[in-house]
Amino acid sequence: MNLLILHGPNLNLLGEREPEIYGSMTLAELNAKIGAFARELRCKTRIRQSNSEGELIDILHANRKWAQAVVFNPGAYTHYSYALRDAVGAIASLGVPTIEVHLSDIKKREKFRRTSVIAPACLKQISGYGWESYTRAIQLLAATGKTHGR
Repeated sequence: MNLLILHGPNLNLLGEREPEIYGSMTLAELNAKIGAFARELRCKTRIRQSNSEGELIDILHANRKWAQAVVFNPGAYTHYSYALRDAVGAIASLGVPTIEVHLSDIKKREKFRRTSVIAPACLKQISGYGWESYTRAIQLLAATGKTHGR
């Protein structure tokens, strides 16, 4: 399975930014763990990060024919980016499902963080398991075969 792993804004600061919430693991360390886990399940990955909403949309569009599924941490865009929601919905209509992930449990955070405008376009949302939110998403996609089969 070809998986696009997409990290949104501020995830480039993992290990530095609010470690009491996001942990001490850097983005490079997170990506290494994700890559190793995906390889165990015979998945190929492309891992990208951007702080720019438009660039995240461009990455989703550019990978729509390669990726069979997407694991996406939209960061703060989760709560208000209808443009990203539409991009996720557009690729879903082409048979590329997305699972939204978060390191922290957004349902237990500040009130404004508890709503995701992107989740309705996703197959599922997984949050609150730290870096394992990503591996749970990958495992779910691999186990259920929720891909378009390319």
